[in-house]
Amino acid sequence: MKARTRMLIAAALVLGVASGPVVAHAAPVPVRAGVTAPVVSAPPNAAALERAIAGLGAEHRDATAALVRIGGTSGSWRGGSGVADVVTGRAAVEEGRFRAGSVTKTFTAAVVLQLAAEGRVDLDRPVRRYLPGTVPDSYGAVTVRQLLDHTSGIPAADGPGDSFEAQWEHRFDVTDPHDQIADALAKPREFAPGTAQHYLNINYTVLGVLVEKVTGTSYEEAVGRRILRPLGLRQTSFPSRTQTRIHGPHNRGYQAIARADGSRELRDVTEWNSSDRWAAGDIVSTTADLERFTTALFGGRVVPAAQLEEMFTVPAVKTFGKEEAATMTAGLSRIALPDGTVLWGKSGGRHGYNTGMGATRDLSRTVVYSVNSTNAKGEETNPVVMGIVMAAFAR
Repeated sequence: MKARTRMLIAAALVLGVASGPVVAHAAPVPVRAGVTAPVVSAPPNAAALERAIAGLGAEHRDATAALVRIGGTSGSWRGGSGVADVVTGRAAVEEGRFRAGSVTKTFTAAVVLQLAAEGRVDLDRPVRRYLPGTVPDSYGAVTVRQLLDHTSGIPAADGPGDSFEAQWEHRFDVTDPHDQIADALAKPREFAPGTAQHYLNINYTVLGVLVEKVTGTSYEEAVGRRILRPLGLRQTSFPSRTQTRIHGPHNRGYQAIARADGSRELRDVTEWNSSDRWAAGDIVSTTADLERFTTALFGGRVVPAAQLEEMFTVPAVKTFGKEEAATMTAGLSRIALPDGTVLWGKSGGRHGYNTGMGATRDLSRTVVYSVNSTNAKGEETNPVVMGIVMAAFAR
């Protein structure tokens, strides 16, 4: 595969050492009868994938651990590398749980689209019809669809600040989504609804409240009842509003901090209150559960076909403040590769954890990863993440 193609794939699906052994498993998967020949026909490149996650641990510059699952009709592979914690150096937990960050948005979008299929939500109806008094008249008719595809024009709510240290100081704060919404909507809109795309958590915070209003239950219960339990996603859950720990087996997350003497500290960031992300980014899961979810979602077993098209439809607008075309859909993002392959997926980042899930629409190739990045919220793509995604599509 050409270098340009690999770079485009990595940019798309980032979809954002004392090393343990690499543990890998590979197996062919037959093409289902009656299914059109997949876009990706070559089996996963096991050697490339093993190289991508080799050598992780306390001394690695970019990540302490990684968990990867490659699946689809063209074949499967799974592996893990690195350490569960840098103090003991014990091997990474291959089936460990992790904070999946903005992958949460795909679950939220799926629930909203289910409600649309049931006639309980109209995607073209103004949000204020469901949540009276929430969206000011000065914003115009912000619709449910515009929340889903980030074209609402609603600005971000204020937080403790963008720096790691500012967020660290407030890591145990408990945030109320209604307060976030009120804070955001007290500001002027960024643009007229439907005229640009700005990827912001606030859109999905509003959707979480909308889900609660329409279903008459908590957001967490709605996702559990409609997606987690029907699909058997037993290792996927939402923390309680005050919870700071990851329950169950997991690999600890770290943030690299530069010391005055030029050395670095790996600060343990595993325990963190993620209520500020809520319906936009606080789900906890495993690579196996996210692979199952991806396959079921793309296969039409979560959202009915008519509404599922929303997840594969990019609005015809530009990215806010840029000349680039929009790439986000209702819960996913799109990238077209030079060879004609189109990939869809979602990434997420919480301190200590970078996560991604994605696939070709025909499910010939699925990719799920969790990387314990030492700078998970950095502006640049983590090199280990990039290596995994490149290897996932290597010939």
